[in-house]
Amino acid sequence: MGGRIGYTTGVFDLFHVGHLNLLRKAKEKCDHLIVGVTTDELVSYKHKKAVIPFKERIRIVEAIRYVDEVTPQADMDKLGAWRRLGFHVMFVGDDWKGHPKWKGYERQFAEVDVEIVYFPYMKGTSSTLINETLLQIRNEGN
Repeated sequence: MGGRIGYTTGVFDLFHVGHLNLLRKAKEKCDHLIVGVTTDELVSYKHKKAVIPFKERIRIVEAIRYVDEVTPQADMDKLGAWRRLGFHVMFVGDDWKGHPKWKGYERQFAEVDVEIVYFPYMKGTSSTLINETLLQIRNEGN
């Protein structure tokens, strides 16, 4: 595989246009896009629960034309992912920019010549908003 390899991760639960836009913009900046889909176990570690099971979320992301390769994200070790996958650029939402954890990643990745590209967080549709709306609709029926 030649060219610039990009990498991004996400839960991709309740797949929506914000997810699609992230993957499209990432693919525009690389030749081969690898997407890490967060496993159910890692989601629960973050004290959340995915609505769509991991195997189905993987299948959805694999079907997106901007995605060249899908891999499970079983931990938050971004440098370990780089060692396994050999990407040149990592894409992340700018809601993480300036966060102490990501400042650390910036330093680590600078040492191995990996660029981190922060995309503007898309206001509007989000899985959290969809979940909250569904809860509200369901509660109104009771």
